[in-house]
Amino acid sequence: MGLSTDAEQRLTDGLAELGTPADPAVVAALLRYLALLRTWNRAYNLTGITGLEDMVVRHVLDSASARAYLAGSTVLDAGSGAGLPGVPLAVLDPARRFTLLDATGKKINFLHQVVKELRLSDVTLARARLEQWQPAQSFDTVICRALGTLAEFIALCGRFLAPAGRLVAMKGRRPAEELRAVSAPWRVATVDRVTVPGLAAVRHIVVLEH
Repeated sequence: MGLSTDAEQRLTDGLAELGTPADPAVVAALLRYLALLRTWNRAYNLTGITGLEDMVVRHVLDSASARAYLAGSTVLDAGSGAGLPGVPLAVLDPARRFTLLDATGKKINFLHQVVKELRLSDVTLARARLEQWQPAQSFDTVICRALGTLAEFIALCGRFLAPAGRLVAMKGRRPAEELRAVSAPWRVATVDRVTVPGLAAVRHIVVLEH
């Protein structure tokens, strides 16, 4: 399987633009993740994005744009799906411990293979519905991408937070109505527009605290 040198360069340059310069071993691990995703996607339909360079931008660099918003040592990726944003963030930030949660068996099976091949020793997988999950620990950061509204995110995941923890929501356009609906004890700590290298679409990151 040939991995495009153009994709490697786009990834290297994009991470540098995001303030997350990566050594060749990290870049190789991220490209290996995308190679696995493309292979498993043929049978499991894990993503609608199939071009390698598009995957670099829309999956890895988009995920990496949230790295600066993580807090503490433990992170939960709620509704991780194919491992986004959790796998790229775990590769880029091995000092933190990540838990990737999803309810779909085929996605967890894929993530087991990713964790094994990339040797992600600080990544734990959990198969459960958010509504039913009872974790043994709380988390400093809970992050999601395309999970629902901010109110739904709070309702589903607020209980997973450690004291002084934060919810980090990756959004497209600024969710003005959702922001107005956030109520005590929750507050909107940050709403930032972020630029993902190579991506024309608008992205925002919302941080909620209580």
